[in-house]
Parts: sequence; C-alpha cells; structure tokens
Amino acid sequence: MKAMTTKAWLRWTFCGIGLIASLGAMGCQTTTGGQTLPSPYYIHDDVQYFPPGPEFKLSREAAAMRAHQAERELQQLSP
Repeated sequence: MKAMTTKAWLRWTFCGIGLIASLGAMGCQTTTGGQTLPSPYYIHDDVQYFPPGPEFKLSREAAAMRAHQAERELQQLSP
C-alpha cells in the first residue's frame, strides 16, 4: 500500500476542520422567516416571565396627587 500523499492528507485535514466547524455552528438560537427557533438546550434555559403591570403606569403618582388635593380641600374648609 502506498502511504498517504501530502495532498490527500491536506484534503482530509481541511474536510475534518470543515466538519468540526459545521458541527460547532449547530445548536444556536436562530431567526428564520420572522420566527425565533430554539436551540437544543431550550429545556435548560431560565424562564423569564414578567407579569403584566398596571395599565396606568403612574398610579402611585395619581394617588399622591389625589391625597394632596383632598388635604388642601380639608385645609380650606377648616377655619
């Protein structure tokens, strides 16, 4: 049998590097056609759930303004 030539050795080396690079690129989360497709590790990902907040974002400020207005009205009514 003939020993592997340098050209054949380089060809197999580059094929192996290409195979390793293509396998390393798999498993990433990707966006295709507007869809976000999961990685194979999606089962182990942290769940990030943010519960819906109040519809009116300034509810505390509005309550403080109402309390201030009520206090002013009480001060005006008392002699």
